[in-house]
Amino acid sequence: MIGPVAGPDLHVMTFNVRRPIGRLPGRSPDVWETRAPALSALLAAERPTVLGAQEVVPGQSAVILRALGRGYRTVGHGRGADGRGEGCPLYFDSTRLELLAWSQRALSDTPDEPGSTSWGNMVPRILVSATFRDRVGGARFRVINTHFDHISRGSRVRSAVHVRELVAADTTPAIVMGDLNTGEESDPVAELLAHGVLRDAWPAARERLSPEWGTFPNYREPRTGRKRIDWILASPRVEIARIGMNAARPRDVWPSDHLPIQAVVRIPAELPSADLPYAGVTRP
Repeated sequence: MIGPVAGPDLHVMTFNVRRPIGRLPGRSPDVWETRAPALSALLAAERPTVLGAQEVVPGQSAVILRALGRGYRTVGHGRGADGRGEGCPLYFDSTRLELLAWSQRALSDTPDEPGSTSWGNMVPRILVSATFRDRVGGARFRVINTHFDHISRGSRVRSAVHVRELVAADTTPAIVMGDLNTGEESDPVAELLAHGVLRDAWPAARERLSPEWGTFPNYREPRTGRKRIDWILASPRVEIARIGMNAARPRDVWPSDHLPIQAVVRIPAELPSADLPYAGVTRP
């Protein structure tokens, strides 16, 4: 659909790869051993500069890294108190990007306490944030990858506010990706877009490479008119050239119950501090 890109363009992808589920009928499309080769083929063909994945367990992470190829690195770990379990790792092409810093936070009142929950979600929810320098041109940018709760609306709203405030607290251009478990006309999305800190990459893109399908087809043909629950958002200064949902089925196998969203973006050159958004004003 997009494939590898040359600088200064960046290819970013968000993809809920669906964790393995035990004791499934052998012919179920949800069986990880059936899906793994399809996922590998899709990632090997696309090779995004940065991939934000959700529901990833360690065995899947190894498959993802092998598919992406030499030079790719990953940051992030499981969401549990012990650092185990499924996570939201970021994968990046280290030949193109220099990792400057990264962190993982719980989406809770105690974000530095691994495994903490306090906003109505029964399982831990996290975000992984990484700051990069592009080796082509030197632009710095931040990527946040997350997975909001699927049950608690209150947790999704609080998580959205937290993510927006993280972005607003730093003048570094940001890209936010993830499975938000909510559609466009929702309070969590309204919070993410509040104050102009972020914008939705889908309508902002100059070119759309696919219909606007619902991103959770659950191993069926994707359909329009369904919720786009997987998202890419970006700071206003980030240029969105192309965006699309990838419905590829290598060897007629769905890689996941979700569709990946992919975009080609360009990070602006660094501005003098006086020209930066929020300079000299109170951040929301």
